[in-house]
Amino acid sequence: MACNERLAERIRAYFKCRKKLEEKRMFGGLCFMLNGHMCCGIEKDRLMVRVASERYETLLKKPHACEMDFTGKPLKGFLFIYLAWFY
Repeated sequence: MACNERLAERIRAYFKCRKKLEEKRMFGGLCFMLNGHMCCGIEKDRLMVRVASERYETLLKKPHACEMDFTGKPLKGFLFIYLAWFY
């Protein structure tokens, strides 16, 4: 399934000054990698973000945030952000 191209363009613009930004198709969407590590991505209309471990629980309580779980088991350190509020 295609990812949200409008969101992809915003992420590209945000990271445009970073020299080592890579885009890879993963998880049925598009991932953005800095220095070989995934920092964020798009799956359908959901933003996937890597967060600092010490902020994970706090950020998980924010509206529109939930655990990133593709297989039913959450991937610690990553969140899905639902983007209904984004547009």
